[in-house]
Amino acid sequence: MSLAQLNGHRASSAELAPLAFAGYAHFTAMQVRGGKVRGLDLHLARLRHACLALFGQTMPDAALLAQLRTALQHSPADCSLTATLSCPAGEFAVASAPAMPQLLVRTGPPSDGPPGPLRLLAVEHERMLPSIKHVGEIAKTYYLREAARLGLDDAVFLDREGRLSEGTIWNLAFWDGQAVVWPVAAMLAGTTMAIVRRQLERLGVPQREQEMRLADVAGMGGAVVMNSWTPGVPVTRIGAIDLPSAPAFLALLRRAYEAEALLLP
Repeated sequence: MSLAQLNGHRASSAELAPLAFAGYAHFTAMQVRGGKVRGLDLHLARLRHACLALFGQTMPDAALLAQLRTALQHSPADCSLTATLSCPAGEFAVASAPAMPQLLVRTGPPSDGPPGPLRLLAVEHERMLPSIKHVGEIAKTYYLREAARLGLDDAVFLDREGRLSEGTIWNLAFWDGQAVVWPVAAMLAGTTMAIVRRQLERLGVPQREQEMRLADVAGMGGAVVMNSWTPGVPVTRIGAIDLPSAPAFLALLRRAYEAEALLLP
C-alpha cells in the first residue's frame, strides 16, 4: 500500500501532476517501525537546512511534524516514508518573494535494504549541491545501471581529486582494524551515518576521518555502505580492489544504530 499526501491531505491526481516535473525540490527518507523513527532531529535539521538554501525560508518543525503524523495515521505501523519539499513557483521561475514550500509525504512498504555483499564500480562524479538531498539526479541511476551492465552491483563516486565520497544512494564507512574510518570529501551527510557516528561515540568506539583514495582502500579491513534502509551492507570490492568480509564491523554498526531510540514524530 502506498499513500501520498500534499500539505496534510490526500493528494489528488490534479495536484500530483505538476510535481511529476518538479526538479527543484529536496527530501528526506526514513524507515518507520511501530509508528516511530530513528534520528527524527536529524531529518528535521536536514529539511531546515535545505529549505533555507533552496527557498530562502523553511516550514516550521511543528507544521512538518503535524503532516508526518497525519500520513502515518493512515499508513501501516511499519513503512518507508519520504518527505519532499518543493516551491509552488515551480521550475524555471524566480519567485517574487520567498514562498512557503509545499510538503509531499509518501509512504510505502518498509525496506531493510539489500543483504550484499556489494561490488562497486568506481566512477568520477561530483554531485551538484552535495550537502542537500535533492531530486532530479539522473547520474545516480545512470551509474547504477552502468555498474549492472558490467556485472557489478552499484557505483561509488570519486571527486576530481580522486577521493572517495559517496555511493549512488549510500554513505561509505571503512574499518581499519581499530577504528571506523569516514571518508573526507564533499558529500551528503546521511541521517543513518549521523546516527551511527553519535552512537559509536557514546559507546566509546574509535572513529576518525580520512581522505580515502583507491590506493587507501587496499589497507582497510572492511567496508560498508549505509543509508536510510540500513546501517550497513557489506562491500567486498571497490574498483579493482577486493576487501575482506568484516562481520564484526557490521555487527558493531548495527549495535550502534539500534542504540538510537525510536521516537514518535
